[in-house]
Amino acid sequence: MKKIEAIIRKTKFEEVKETLLASDINWFEYHECHGVGQSRQERIYRGVVYSTDMIERVHITVICREMFVESTIKVFLEAGHTGEVGDGRIFVSDVIDCYSIRTGEHGDVVLRDKK
Repeated sequence: MKKIEAIIRKTKFEEVKETLLASDINWFEYHECHGVGQSRQERIYRGVVYSTDMIERVHITVICREMFVESTIKVFLEAGHTGEVGDGRIFVSDVIDCYSIRTGEHGDVVLRDKK
């Protein structure tokens, strides 16, 4: 099993969410977060000056079986892409075990993938 964490633009969240749900991923966790990037500049939008120091992002966590890792990463790369600096990052790590609190089962059988 793998844990895939992606930090994406807040503006791309709905597109990424819909693409994840349409793919083989049937559960994920997300929360809004803020990041501080290397770019320190001000942008003007409709006469209001915005600082790019604090960047609004969404942190999405997916736990999936090995067979879904590449397709999940592909969703983030395609649906989260704008081509501009600050599109985000994807982190992949190993998950040693997984337990169902309700049934007591453990292992990748706990992940009820569609396939």
